Amino acid sequence: MEKSAKWEGKASAKLLRPTASEVWPLVADFFGLHKFLPAIDACFQVDTLVRHCAADAHWCRERLTAIDPAEKRLSYEVVDSNMGFKRYEATMKVVDGGDGAGCEIEWSFVADPVDGMSCEDLAKYVAVGLQGMARNMERELEAQFIK
Repeated sequence: MEKSAKWEGKASAKLLRPTASEVWPLVADFFGLHKFLPAIDACFQVDTLVRHCAADAHWCRERLTAIDPAEKRLSYEVVDSNMGFKRYEATMKVVDGGDGAGCEIEWSFVADPVDGMSCEDLAKYVAVGLQGMARNMERELEAQFIK
């Protein structure tokens, strides 16, 4: 029996001014994803490590599987959804920009194929969402700095 293919993807977004230490608390707010990810209308805690995220008629429940503040990395998996995911695991990591200014957010995933979707569709959703999330985080941190 042939093993089914898995999808893998990775996106990154650069933030010009905020440092990784400033951005990490925003990424680490596992139950506050809707504050920054433009496509998400609602995100709330349903269990100790499980969040419910919704956008239009689509929803999923995701469990936090690992968080490492020292490495500024968190991982999660989809445990239930109405979008056809059988397996979806993702990691978000915040890394320093390298020159003392700015940082980068990396979002990688591994998933089983989803009917009616391609790996490219999923990768594009992650990339576009991450770019919007980075812009929103920059705006939030800039607003805090101005106050």
